[in-house]
Amino acid sequence: MAPFEPPGAIVSGFKEKAEALVVQGDRLYIGTSTGNLHIYGIDESPNDDEEHATLVETKKALTRKAIEQLGFIKDINSLVVLSESQVTLHPLPSLTPATPLPKAKAAFSFASYSAVQHMLPDGQVQNSADKGFDKAKAIPTLFTQLGVGCRRKIVIYSWRDGEVQDVVEAVLPHSPRAMAFFDHSTISVAYSPTEYAVFSIEKLTATDVALPSLATTSMAGMGAFAGLTGYMTLGLGTKPRSEVLRLSDTEALVAKDNQAFTIGANGKLTRPDAFDWPAPPEDLAFVRPYVFSVLPPGSVPTSDTKESAGNISSLPSFIQTSVVQIRSSLSRLPVQTLPFPFSCALSSSSVHTVSTNSTIRLLTPSPSTRSPLFLITTPSDRTQAVAEGSTIWQFRMKPWNEQVDELVRDELYSDALALLETIDEALLLDKEQRKIRIRALNAVSQFRAGNFDDAINTFIELDFNPAKVVALYPDNVAGRLSVAQDKWISLYGGPVADPKVEDTSSSDETEHEAPTKKRSSSPTGSITGKLKTGLGALLPSTAAAEDDTASVHSLKPKPKNDSHRSVETLVRYLSDRRPKVGGALDALRINPSQSHQIAFLSQTSADDLFALPNAPLSSLTSEQLLRFAQIVDTALFKSYLVIRPGLLGPLCRVPNWCEVSEVEEELRAREKFAELIYLYNGKKMHDKALGLLRHLSEREDDPRDKLMPSVSYLQKLGPEHLQQVFESARWIFERDRDIAFEIFTSEDVELPRADVADYLEQIDPSICARYIVFLIEERGEVSSSFHDRLAELYLSMTLSARKRGDDKSWKNSYSKLLQFISSTHYYSVDRLYGLLSSEDLFEARAILLGRLGRHEHALELYVYRLQDYLKAEEYCKSIYQPGTPTTNIFLTLLRIYLRPTVQISTDLLQPALELIGRHSPRLDPVETLQLLPPLVTAQDVRTFLIEALRAPIFDTRVVREINKARNDQVARRLVLLQSKRVKVTDSRICPQCHKRIGNSVIAVHAPRGEVTHYQCREAFSKRMNETRRR
Repeated sequence: MAPFEPPGAIVSGFKEKAEALVVQGDRLYIGTSTGNLHIYGIDESPNDDEEHATLVETKKALTRKAIEQLGFIKDINSLVVLSESQVTLHPLPSLTPATPLPKAKAAFSFASYSAVQHMLPDGQVQNSADKGFDKAKAIPTLFTQLGVGCRRKIVIYSWRDGEVQDVVEAVLPHSPRAMAFFDHSTISVAYSPTEYAVFSIEKLTATDVALPSLATTSMAGMGAFAGLTGYMTLGLGTKPRSEVLRLSDTEALVAKDNQAFTIGANGKLTRPDAFDWPAPPEDLAFVRPYVFSVLPPGSVPTSDTKESAGNISSLPSFIQTSVVQIRSSLSRLPVQTLPFPFSCALSSSSVHTVSTNSTIRLLTPSPSTRSPLFLITTPSDRTQAVAEGSTIWQFRMKPWNEQVDELVRDELYSDALALLETIDEALLLDKEQRKIRIRALNAVSQFRAGNFDDAINTFIELDFNPAKVVALYPDNVAGRLSVAQDKWISLYGGPVADPKVEDTSSSDETEHEAPTKKRSSSPTGSITGKLKTGLGALLPSTAAAEDDTASVHSLKPKPKNDSHRSVETLVRYLSDRRPKVGGALDALRINPSQSHQIAFLSQTSADDLFALPNAPLSSLTSEQLLRFAQIVDTALFKSYLVIRPGLLGPLCRVPNWCEVSEVEEELRAREKFAELIYLYNGKKMHDKALGLLRHLSEREDDPRDKLMPSVSYLQKLGPEHLQQVFESARWIFERDRDIAFEIFTSEDVELPRADVADYLEQIDPSICARYIVFLIEERGEVSSSFHDRLAELYLSMTLSARKRGDDKSWKNSYSKLLQFISSTHYYSVDRLYGLLSSEDLFEARAILLGRLGRHEHALELYVYRLQDYLKAEEYCKSIYQPGTPTTNIFLTLLRIYLRPTVQISTDLLQPALELIGRHSPRLDPVETLQLLPPLVTAQDVRTFLIEALRAPIFDTRVVREINKARNDQVARRLVLLQSKRVKVTDSRICPQCHKRIGNSVIAVHAPRGEVTHYQCREAFSKRMNETRRR
């Protein structure tokens, strides 16, 4: 289907010669050769039987001579007129007063460009695509430029939000005959039909464009006309024009002879292929993404007729009138050919009966990024032109969706995708959905042709439903999801193939649409497509048809044995999907361990699986994600069975969504017990896994090798399987308690500590105590409940060992109790002290009394009950802190030695004297002497007395007496100084200013008594200080 509707005449009988045309809003401005400006109003919803435009106003003699070019600048709402080599601005709607551009004299052409720029407060322009773009600070402004090509120079006028900016001028080696902006910084200029350059506004330099020579195929096509005469050579000698069209911000189209090339802002070709016409086009225009060209009469061949199809020697016929040919700027191929007259369809009979022709001009300024496009036709016959006048036609593009759908029906998916890229999303609301669907159809086409990697890459990028991807494979991989090849296109959302409809549509095609259809069937940029506009155009139609048929047959996939390679590619696809689907499920807190709670994949129909959406995983529901995971893992397992049986084990080791019934027997048959255990673990079938491990342990002789597999498995079970852990651990405890204890010291999971402690205490209190010690030392447990429990365990173990008469166990338990209560403070002291008997475990009671702050009672237990004086002394040393309530703890111990509170038979004088000798600095001398018995000699406490005499009391008294004597000396000296007098007579002279002092206010300086004026005191003091320093 052609992308444009048949042109409609909106203005008929236009008597003057139109030279320029511009459209602004609903107004059509036509400039004539006499300098008149005709303004028409365009009806947006006209009736088919009425004209589409009505004359609103005619400005007579707007210029003295012909209006050569028209333009519009929205920023200042003005019409740009080029006439008499002068560019003038006419404000709308009055068109007065006119503003000539003084620097744009001797002008040949102009071009305009408008864009929104973001200005920072400092005046710099910031691109919205930059990383550091700050939308809050940037101010959007409308920036408009008008480039005027003058004699050997270019002039750039610019406006920003309507305010005139500085004019930029630059000298060029030649005069620009045509111009087109790339963007605000680059312009493409045409010096002649074969010379082009790219001008940089920022650098004010021009770079010449090097175009390739005429293609060999095109020259051969043109040479074929050398032997033709008559109407077949009509229009081939038209003088070529300088043509340059803006395609985008980065590309422009320049014409050379019967070819056109796309160039970039750097002046180099952006694409190797070129537009190739059978003759140099008379006029060019651009409506994204299509290039309009007017070709001369006798240059375009007509469609083949049924009569000439059987005559191989017959020469092709040519259209006698001018032709408007529309080509895609993406594929460079014709998509629509419209011979004049436009009112009737071109046929083989009408070609030879049309006797009149018209010149066609595309006066709509380029670049134009959207339809409609206007052209004007004028009869070639002068008499007819005077009688009928010219006609202005309007082209309207068909809706984008119709164009895309037609390409999809023809299976031209690459062309459809290229067309979609040029469409603004605001014009095609479902652009993204269409793009995804067409990319998927293109991937299916690639898959069918054997390009498995490209197809799978597309499916990965599109986040496509894995059920549909798997459906492309045979039953041994896809199972019930497998779909026949002739149904792939419909499965992926393409049109359903109907042979009858295809035959009917092909027979009903019009002859002028047939070449376009055939041309589109050729691969983009192929030699066949190029030859149809060159030498291939002169070949008989039968040969062309056979060539097209051969091309079509060449595109059909050849039968190849690529099943292994295709499955390898599927494995890559599934391996890519697995972690992503798993990550999406993890975000929803769903993991393969819950697979036993999910319905089996076999319970869901294939149609329901195909109906799953093609969308990013983050937008899917949990149920949809689960189905994806099941499809992926099941297909991956079957793929491994086909090409990589050795990878079944690793697949079972990792969490997966495979059904156990499909894997279990196969793994048992191959004795892959480790893999089977991993699979059981992933499916939470822990009873089966542990049973298998216990069965396998019977094959081992070493105790550790026998038990550690089960221990390792139990270490990975979480709190939700606590009962399973307890039940399965009992037989391991019966075999080896040390190995079994490792179950509860795992770093992988954390089991409820209180429950584990209760369980271990039932087995053996010593194991429970060992577990709590592990929690305290390794896991940093600080709760009082566990510390109290450990203390009680040690206490009960100690008492139980004494009852049994097991001294070794008693000593071990009691030492652990003492070590524990003396090294930590997280347990409840009062509670534990209440559990102790008053007639036993005195050291433990002493430690607890010390923790309660009852140090005197603790020391009494050490001295009176235990009679362990070293421990009593060590206890004092551990709690002694100067300046605190424990400062006199050694004195307390001495008092317990020398003033017993209980009846004892042991003499404690010797321990007391040893305490005095070792810790005399920590004892108060006076109180110590008071506590000593009268019969103690000085020799016994000689060391203590020496230390007491060396106390700082004596030193303090000496320092006090010295300070007193010093103070008395200073006081006497002050009295002496205050008793001095000075005598001031009439002859006394100030030593500073050397003037007589007289009755002035004076100042007396110490220590020698110099007398100065009061105002001279500071200067004199300063001078005296300097003299002393010297």
